[in-house]
This record gives sequence, structure tokens and C-alpha cells, in this order.
Amino acid sequence: MRRAHGISVAISTRHRPDALARCLDALAAGDLLPAEVVIVDQSRDDRTQGVVEERLGGPLLLVYVRQDAQGLAVAQNAAVARTTRPVVAVTDDDCVPAPDWLATLERVFADPGLDGLAGRVLPMAPEGDRIFPVSSRTSTVRRDFGSRRGRAVPWEVGSGNNFALRREWWDRVGGCDERLGPGSPAQGGVDMDLFHRLLRAGARLRYEPDALVFHERQTRADRLARRPMYGRGMGACCALWLRQGDLYALRVLLGWLGLRTGAMIRFLRRGNGSGVREELLLLAGTAAGLVHGLRLPEPGPRAGRTLPERR
Repeated sequence: MRRAHGISVAISTRHRPDALARCLDALAAGDLLPAEVVIVDQSRDDRTQGVVEERLGGPLLLVYVRQDAQGLAVAQNAAVARTTRPVVAVTDDDCVPAPDWLATLERVFADPGLDGLAGRVLPMAPEGDRIFPVSSRTSTVRRDFGSRRGRAVPWEVGSGNNFALRREWWDRVGGCDERLGPGSPAQGGVDMDLFHRLLRAGARLRYEPDALVFHERQTRADRLARRPMYGRGMGACCALWLRQGDLYALRVLLGWLGLRTGAMIRFLRRGNGSGVREELLLLAGTAAGLVHGLRLPEPGPRAGRTLPERR
């Protein structure tokens, strides 16, 4: 099978060996193989390591890194740092890339003027009580961003469970802010912050609906638990940008508040109490995130011992 020699895949994982196995098997069965797959594992047991070791010698070239430090941003920085190809594609361990995912990335990145993209995310089929979609991106409209030096809100670009970036741009903006994202006190916002900083630095990004992954559904309780986290991350991002003198952060914040308030009003008109509750959780999380972001210390040297990688 042909290999996409210019594209590395980076996956962060923690305590989800079955989901990671499903993701890796989907990559191995794709129309195009990645040049390498770098897996950073923050699990406290060896089950995930066993999943990777079972697949060594198979069609995927695997790089396994066991990391003591916790947090999605820390893991993604470590994963990208170990990639060797000019384009890095990032997905989550609970996602399943479509068979043509890498072939689409290779085709789109043939445009030398494109610096990065995010793709469509659709929910997997329901399974048991996991019937609620989360972190979906369903639009089929292709959009380009960056011609006006970042005058776009980051959630229009896409989400962190399906994006790809030229490695030079990852290095240029310093990768993920490790004060943000799941596993940090900010709880979210790491992808929104990355996209925002890329746009403000002049990167040309695209929302590419042909680049498709499927995302695992969650229970109702899990979906509700994520709503304040999303809001908190967005609020923390906006506060950090404002502290840096980025006045466009006010536009982003107002746009976010308008988006959530508008959705809540629509739910009210339909008599959808569950929807209203979700939007209230998002708004409350945003307020808490603003306070948290204003109190966050300046970033220090990246910490976290990384154990030797295995191929």
C-alpha cells in the first residue's frame, strides 16, 4: 500500500486502549498509510502500551512515547516534537479516520500556499447509552481563512480532533499552550487558542469537509459534563489574549457569547429545556474561564518527564 511520505500522524491517549486500537486499525486500513504514527500515552497502566506493541511490525510505522506529565496540550506538544515529516495530522484516540482521510490531506497540502486545515467530524453510530454526539463539525461548505490576517473566530476553522498543520507553522507559534486544554485547570480551549494564534500570525487555514473523521458518541451525563469545560476553555483563551494586548479577543468573546445566547433563545422558543440547560452550562463555564484566564501565570519552561520512545 502506498504511504504518504510527507505526513505524520500524532495521537494523544490516556486510559482508552480499546478506542486507540480502533483508531490505529482504521489508519492501517486506510487508502493511504501515514509516514509514521506518533502516540503519546499518559495512562497509569500498561494496557495502551500493549495495544501498540501488538501492532508493531504491522503496516503502520509506530512511535510510542510514555509520558508522566498530564494534559492534552502537553501530550500534543510531545507528539509533534517527535514527528519527522513536514505535515502533521492530529486526531484523537476516540476518533476513526475515514479511509480517504490521509489521501485527502495529501491532495489538499499539494497547495504550497496552504498552511493548515481542519476537517469534518461526524458522530459514530450510537452504541448502548452512548447516543449523544460531541465535538462534531458537520458543515459541508469549504472555507478559507487567513487572508485578512486572522479576522475570523477560531471555532469556524474546526476543532482539535481533526486538523493538520505544516510543522514549520507549529514551531513558529510554539505549539499548544500547556496552560489550556483537558487535563489542565482551564479544562479546554487548547485547539481554539492554537487556531487563533495561527491566524493572527498570518497562517492560511482551511476548513476542508472532505477530510473526515468519525467521533465516538457519549452518554448524556458525559455530554453535560463537557459543556462547562468548553465554555471555561473559551473564556480562558479570551482572557489570555486580552492580557497579551490582542484586542480582537473582544470580538471573539462577543461572538462566542452571541452564539451561545442565540442558541439558548432558540431552545427557549422551542420549549427545549435540555438545550437551554446546556447553553447555561456553557455560559457559566465561560465566566469562570475568564476569571481563571486572568489569574493564570505566565508560561514557564515546558515540564514533564518523557520516557524513551519505542518503534
